Amino acid sequence: MSQAKAIDTVFIVTEKSPQSKLFAEYLGTHTECQVQLQSPNERVTAPASGNALMLIDSDHISVDTLPDWQHQLPETLHNSPLAAFNIRDMDHALEALSCAQLKGVFYRHESLDVICKGIHALLEDELWMSRELMTRLILFYRKYQNNAFRPACGLTNREMEIISLLSAGASNHQIAEKLFLSEHTVKSHLYNIFRKINVHNRIQALNWIHQNLGPILPNIETARSLQRRH
Repeated sequence: MSQAKAIDTVFIVTEKSPQSKLFAEYLGTHTECQVQLQSPNERVTAPASGNALMLIDSDHISVDTLPDWQHQLPETLHNSPLAAFNIRDMDHALEALSCAQLKGVFYRHESLDVICKGIHALLEDELWMSRELMTRLILFYRKYQNNAFRPACGLTNREMEIISLLSAGASNHQIAEKLFLSEHTVKSHLYNIFRKINVHNRIQALNWIHQNLGPILPNIETARSLQRRH
Protein backbone atom coordinates (compact mmCIF):
# COMPACT_ATOMS: atom_id res chain seq x y z
CA MET A 1 0.00 0.00 0.00
CA SER A 2 1.58 3.29 -1.08
CA GLN A 3 2.01 6.09 1.44
CA ALA A 4 0.14 9.35 0.99
CA LYS A 5 2.28 12.25 -0.25
CA ALA A 6 3.40 14.57 2.54
CA ILE A 7 1.64 17.94 2.43
CA ASP A 8 3.84 21.04 2.41
CA THR A 9 3.16 23.78 4.95
CA VAL A 10 3.14 27.54 4.36
CA PHE A 11 3.40 29.69 7.49
CA ILE A 12 2.01 33.19 6.89
CA VAL A 13 3.62 35.33 9.56
CA THR A 14 1.28 38.29 10.04
CA GLU A 15 -1.29 39.72 12.40
CA LYS A 16 -4.47 37.66 12.39
CA SER A 17 -7.46 39.46 10.89
CA PRO A 18 -10.45 38.66 8.64
CA GLN A 19 -8.37 39.78 5.64
CA SER A 20 -5.39 37.60 6.52
CA LYS A 21 -7.71 34.62 7.08
CA LEU A 22 -9.19 35.07 3.60
CA PHE A 23 -5.66 35.31 2.20
CA ALA A 24 -4.69 32.05 3.95
CA GLU A 25 -7.83 30.27 2.71
CA TYR A 26 -7.14 31.36 -0.87
CA LEU A 27 -3.53 30.15 -0.74
CA GLY A 28 -4.57 26.86 0.82
CA THR A 29 -7.14 26.22 -1.91
CA HIS A 30 -4.94 27.22 -4.84
CA THR A 31 -1.59 25.76 -3.72
CA GLU A 32 -2.92 22.57 -2.08
CA CYS A 33 -0.61 23.30 0.86
CA GLN A 34 -1.38 23.38 4.54
CA VAL A 35 -1.53 27.12 5.22
CA GLN A 36 -1.15 28.33 8.80
CA LEU A 37 -1.50 31.89 10.07
CA GLN A 38 1.21 32.72 12.56
CA SER A 39 1.33 35.84 14.70
CA PRO A 40 4.86 37.35 14.83
CA ASN A 41 4.89 36.85 18.61
CA GLU A 42 3.77 33.20 18.54
CA ARG A 43 6.21 30.31 18.68
CA VAL A 44 6.35 28.40 15.39
CA THR A 45 5.82 24.64 15.61
CA ALA A 46 7.55 22.65 12.87
CA PRO A 47 5.26 20.40 10.80
CA ALA A 48 5.56 16.65 11.27
CA SER A 49 6.20 16.03 7.55
CA GLY A 50 6.59 17.80 4.24
CA ASN A 51 8.51 20.95 3.35
CA ALA A 52 7.83 24.29 5.00
CA LEU A 53 7.89 27.87 3.73
CA MET A 54 7.98 30.96 5.95
CA LEU A 55 6.03 33.80 4.28
CA ILE A 56 6.71 37.04 6.16
CA ASP A 57 4.37 40.03 6.02
CA SER A 58 6.73 43.03 5.88
CA ASP A 59 3.89 45.25 7.11
CA HIS A 60 4.03 43.48 10.48
CA ILE A 61 7.69 42.44 10.82
CA SER A 62 10.26 45.13 10.02
CA VAL A 63 13.18 43.93 7.92
CA ASP A 64 15.70 44.82 10.64
CA THR A 65 14.05 42.45 13.11
CA LEU A 66 13.97 39.49 10.70
CA PRO A 67 17.30 37.96 11.87
CA ASP A 68 16.16 38.09 15.51
CA TRP A 69 12.82 36.49 14.61
CA GLN A 70 14.44 33.85 12.40
CA HIS A 71 16.87 32.89 15.16
CA GLN A 72 13.92 31.87 17.37
CA LEU A 73 12.63 29.33 14.86
CA PRO A 74 12.90 25.61 15.69
CA GLU A 75 16.17 24.16 14.43
CA THR A 76 14.32 21.95 11.95
CA LEU A 77 13.03 25.10 10.19
CA HIS A 78 16.35 26.97 9.98
CA ASN A 79 16.90 25.78 6.40
CA SER A 80 13.32 26.31 5.26
CA PRO A 81 12.95 28.99 2.57
CA LEU A 82 12.09 32.46 3.80
CA ALA A 83 10.13 34.91 1.64
CA ALA A 84 8.69 38.37 2.26
CA PHE A 85 5.47 39.82 0.87
CA ASN A 86 3.93 43.30 0.89
CA ILE A 87 7.33 44.66 -0.15
CA ARG A 88 6.82 48.28 -1.23
CA ASP A 89 9.45 48.83 -3.92
CA MET A 90 12.97 48.01 -5.10
CA ASP A 91 14.73 49.85 -2.27
CA HIS A 92 12.56 48.06 0.31
CA ALA A 93 13.40 44.73 -1.36
CA LEU A 94 17.14 45.45 -1.27
CA GLU A 95 16.92 46.47 2.37
CA ALA A 96 15.11 43.23 3.21
CA LEU A 97 17.69 41.18 1.33
CA SER A 98 20.49 42.95 3.20
CA CYS A 99 19.02 41.84 6.54
CA ALA A 100 17.99 38.25 5.87
CA GLN A 101 18.72 35.45 3.43
CA LEU A 102 15.41 35.64 1.62
CA LYS A 103 14.65 33.19 -1.18
CA GLY A 104 11.58 35.07 -2.39
CA VAL A 105 10.26 38.63 -2.65
CA PHE A 106 6.63 39.49 -3.41
CA TYR A 107 5.72 43.13 -4.04
CA ARG A 108 2.58 44.67 -2.65
CA HIS A 109 0.99 44.95 -6.10
CA GLU A 110 1.47 41.30 -7.09
CA SER A 111 -1.60 39.20 -7.83
CA LEU A 112 -2.66 36.21 -5.76
CA ASP A 113 -2.01 34.01 -8.78
CA VAL A 114 1.61 35.17 -8.93
CA ILE A 115 2.04 34.55 -5.20
CA CYS A 116 0.73 30.99 -5.62
CA LYS A 117 3.19 30.33 -8.45
CA GLY A 118 5.99 31.74 -6.34
CA ILE A 119 5.08 29.51 -3.39
CA HIS A 120 5.33 26.40 -5.57
CA ALA A 121 8.72 27.56 -6.90
CA LEU A 122 10.08 28.27 -3.42
CA LEU A 123 8.96 24.88 -2.13
CA GLU A 124 10.89 23.36 -5.04
CA ASP A 125 13.99 25.15 -3.72
CA GLU A 126 13.98 27.81 -6.43
CA LEU A 127 14.42 31.56 -6.03
CA TRP A 128 11.43 33.82 -6.67
CA MET A 129 12.34 37.43 -7.43
CA SER A 130 11.63 39.85 -10.24
CA ARG A 131 14.06 39.96 -13.15
CA GLU A 132 14.91 43.58 -12.32
CA LEU A 133 15.71 42.71 -8.72
CA MET A 134 17.86 39.75 -9.76
CA THR A 135 19.75 41.99 -12.19
CA ARG A 136 20.41 44.53 -9.45
CA LEU A 137 21.63 41.80 -7.11
CA ILE A 138 23.96 40.33 -9.72
CA LEU A 139 25.49 43.76 -10.39
CA PHE A 140 25.79 44.34 -6.66
CA TYR A 141 27.58 41.08 -5.96
CA ARG A 142 29.92 41.49 -8.93
CA LYS A 143 30.95 45.00 -7.98
CA TYR A 144 30.98 45.08 -4.22
CA GLN A 145 31.21 41.62 -2.70
CA ASN A 146 34.10 39.26 -2.21
CA ASN A 147 32.78 35.93 -3.44
CA ALA A 148 35.86 34.09 -2.19
CA PHE A 149 34.74 34.15 1.44
CA ARG A 150 31.00 34.91 1.49
CA PRO A 151 29.80 31.41 0.51
CA ALA A 152 32.04 29.93 3.22
CA CYS A 153 30.75 32.03 6.09
CA GLY A 154 27.21 32.68 4.84
CA LEU A 155 27.03 36.25 6.14
CA THR A 156 24.19 38.50 5.04
CA ASN A 157 24.80 42.02 3.76
CA ARG A 158 23.64 43.49 7.08
CA GLU A 159 26.07 41.23 8.93
CA MET A 160 28.86 42.39 6.61
CA GLU A 161 27.97 46.01 7.45
CA ILE A 162 28.27 45.19 11.14
CA ILE A 163 31.57 43.32 10.67
CA SER A 164 32.92 46.31 8.75
CA LEU A 165 32.05 48.65 11.64
CA LEU A 166 33.28 46.12 14.21
CA SER A 167 36.66 45.94 12.46
CA ALA A 168 36.87 49.74 12.69
CA GLY A 169 36.50 49.52 16.48
CA ALA A 170 32.85 50.61 16.77
CA SER A 171 30.97 49.74 19.95
CA ASN A 172 27.48 48.18 19.92
CA HIS A 173 26.01 51.61 20.64
CA GLN A 174 27.96 53.20 17.76
CA ILE A 175 26.94 50.40 15.37
CA ALA A 176 23.30 50.85 16.39
CA GLU A 177 23.46 54.61 15.76
CA LYS A 178 25.26 54.22 12.44
CA LEU A 179 22.82 51.64 11.07
CA PHE A 180 19.68 53.02 12.75
CA LEU A 181 19.13 49.81 14.74
CA SER A 182 18.41 49.09 18.38
CA GLU A 183 21.30 47.80 20.49
CA HIS A 184 19.26 44.64 21.08
CA THR A 185 19.14 44.03 17.32
CA VAL A 186 22.88 44.67 17.02
CA LYS A 187 23.53 42.09 19.77
CA SER A 188 21.34 39.59 17.93
CA HIS A 189 23.27 40.19 14.69
CA LEU A 190 26.58 39.76 16.53
CA TYR A 191 25.36 36.50 18.04
CA ASN A 192 24.54 35.18 14.56
CA ILE A 193 27.88 36.42 13.18
CA PHE A 194 29.86 34.77 15.97
CA ARG A 195 27.98 31.52 15.40
CA LYS A 196 28.61 31.58 11.64
CA ILE A 197 32.35 32.30 11.90
CA ASN A 198 32.72 30.00 14.92
CA VAL A 199 34.03 32.49 17.50
CA HIS A 200 32.87 33.31 21.02
CA ASN A 201 33.69 36.99 21.60
CA ARG A 202 34.69 40.28 19.95
CA ILE A 203 38.44 39.66 20.28
CA GLN A 204 38.17 36.31 18.50
CA ALA A 205 35.92 37.95 15.89
CA LEU A 206 38.49 40.69 15.25
CA ASN A 207 41.21 38.05 14.87
CA TRP A 208 39.00 36.17 12.41
CA ILE A 209 38.39 39.36 10.41
CA HIS A 210 42.13 40.10 10.30
CA GLN A 211 43.00 36.56 9.20
CA ASN A 212 40.20 36.02 6.68
CA LEU A 213 39.29 39.45 5.34
CA GLY A 214 42.13 41.80 6.18
CA PRO A 215 42.43 44.87 3.93
CA ILE A 216 39.97 43.52 1.34
CA LEU A 217 36.97 43.85 3.67
CA PRO A 218 34.39 45.66 1.52
CA ASN A 219 32.52 48.70 2.76
CA ILE A 220 29.08 47.20 2.20
CA GLU A 221 27.28 50.29 3.43
CA THR A 222 28.97 52.42 0.75
CA ALA A 223 28.36 49.71 -1.82
CA ARG A 224 24.64 49.68 -1.12
CA SER A 225 24.49 53.46 -1.39
CA LEU A 226 26.25 53.36 -4.74
CA GLN A 227 23.99 50.54 -5.90
CA ARG A 228 20.84 52.52 -5.15
CA ARG A 229 22.12 55.42 -7.25
CA HIS A 230 23.05 53.10 -10.11
